[in-house]
Amino acid sequence: MQREASPAEGRPSRGAATRTRARAVAVVRRLREAGHQALFAGGCVRDELLRIDPGDYDIATSAPASVVQQIFPRTVPVGVQFGVVLVLHEGEPFQVATFRRDGAYVDHRHPVSVEFSDARHDAERRDFTINGMFLDPETDEVIDYVGGRADLAAGVIRAIGNPYARFDEDRLRLLRAVRFAARFRWGIEPATFAAITKLAPSVTGIAWERIGDEIVKILTEGRARRGFELLADCGLLEVVLPEITALQGVEQSPDHHPEGDVFTHTLLCLEKLEVGRHDEVLALAVLLHDVAKPSCAERRPDGRITFHGHCERGAPVAEEICLRLRRSRDTADRVAWLVENHLRHVQARQMRVATLKRFLGQRGIEELLELTRIDTLSASGDLSAYEFCVAKRGELLSTEVLPEPLLRGKDLIALGHSPGPLFRQILERAFDAQLEGEITTPEAARAWLRERYPAPDGGAPA
Repeated sequence: MQREASPAEGRPSRGAATRTRARAVAVVRRLREAGHQALFAGGCVRDELLRIDPGDYDIATSAPASVVQQIFPRTVPVGVQFGVVLVLHEGEPFQVATFRRDGAYVDHRHPVSVEFSDARHDAERRDFTINGMFLDPETDEVIDYVGGRADLAAGVIRAIGNPYARFDEDRLRLLRAVRFAARFRWGIEPATFAAITKLAPSVTGIAWERIGDEIVKILTEGRARRGFELLADCGLLEVVLPEITALQGVEQSPDHHPEGDVFTHTLLCLEKLEVGRHDEVLALAVLLHDVAKPSCAERRPDGRITFHGHCERGAPVAEEICLRLRRSRDTADRVAWLVENHLRHVQARQMRVATLKRFLGQRGIEELLELTRIDTLSASGDLSAYEFCVAKRGELLSTEVLPEPLLRGKDLIALGHSPGPLFRQILERAFDAQLEGEITTPEAARAWLRERYPAPDGGAPA
C-alpha cells in the first residue's frame, strides 16, 4: 500500500476549490461527525491530482446506505442494494457509496451480490489504477492501494489486478480505457491492451446506448483522432463501427486529397474537433461525412477516382449508425442532413440569389459550414468556397435571410385557386421571386400571381 501526503507538485489544484467542492467537503465532514470514514473517490481524485476541476465528486464511506439516508434529509436511493445513495446538499447531488467488494458479474455490468467492506477492497474492485485512489479532502492525503499515483505520473492506463477479470465485469471498460488514453494522451499498459484486443468482439454484449455514450465522449472530450486510432489498433472499431473501418485503404485522387485514403482523411478531420466548440451532432457528422465513399468509389480511365453520390448515399447510412448508437431521432436527422449536404457549398457561386438565400438561411447552416471548413482543411485546403458562403451569409444576415412570404395559400384560395398539387409549386416560385427582389409587396405578389397563374374561373373580385 502507498499512503502518503501529497507533495507540492501533486496537490489538488486550488482552482478546484469551487463551491461544488466545498459542498462535497461538507458532505464528507457530516459523515465523519456521525462517526464514519469518508473520502473522495475515483475520477475526482484523479482529476484533482492532474489539476483539472472535476465535473462531479463521488464520496466513499464506511456508513451503510440506510445510515446515509438517516444522516442527510434529502437523498435519492439510486442503488441501495449496492450501497449507493445520492445525497442532495444545498441543491447539488453527490454520489455517496459504501465501501464494498463485489461478487460475481453475470450481465457484464452489475454484480449479483456485494459485501460491504473497507477502502482497500473498494479500491481493488474498481476499473483502472488511476480511478482507484481516495483523497482526504481536508488534509489532501492521497490513499493509494493500487499504484494509481505511479501510473498517473507515468501516463499509463492500467487495469486493476487481472485485466480480463476487470473487463469481464463490465465490457464498457474496454471503451473507457481507450477514452481515458486518448483524453489524457497516455498509453495503455501492454497486458491491459492485450486483454482489450482479445475481448473486443464481446463489447456488443452490453447495451448500445452505453456504447454510443462512450463513442460520443471519445469524439467530444478532446483528441478524438487518437481515440479512433486506438479503437482501430485494438479491434474495437471493427466491432462497433465497421463502416469506419471500411474507409481504410479506400484511395482518393491526390489532386483533391493529397493526405491519403478516406480513413486518413477522416482522422485528420477528427483531429480538428475542439472541446466545448463542437457538439455531438457536429462530431458525428465529421466522423460519418464520407461513410459511403467505399460503395461509391470509381476509377476513371484517366486514373482519377470519383465518389459520385456519396453524400446522398451516406445520409441514410449515417442515420442508421446514429440510431444504432442510440442517439436521439433529432440527432440522427441532423447528422444525416449534414452528411447529405456537406459538399453543397461548392455550388454556391453558381446559385441564383433566391437559392443562395434559401441555402444560407436554413436551420443547421452554421454546423454545415463548420463541417465543410474541417473537411476542406483536411484535404486540399482550398477554403475559397467556404469563405464565399461565410461572406455572403454575413451580408444576408445584415438584412433578413428568409423573410415572411408575401404570398400564402390563403391568398391563392381568395384569388380563385383550389388547393391541390400546384399550390406548393406556385408558392415556391412566388417565394423565389420575392427573394430575387421581383416581388416586394403583397399587392405585387397578387399581381404576379394573376399574371402567371390566372385562376380557372377568372379569380375572385379584387
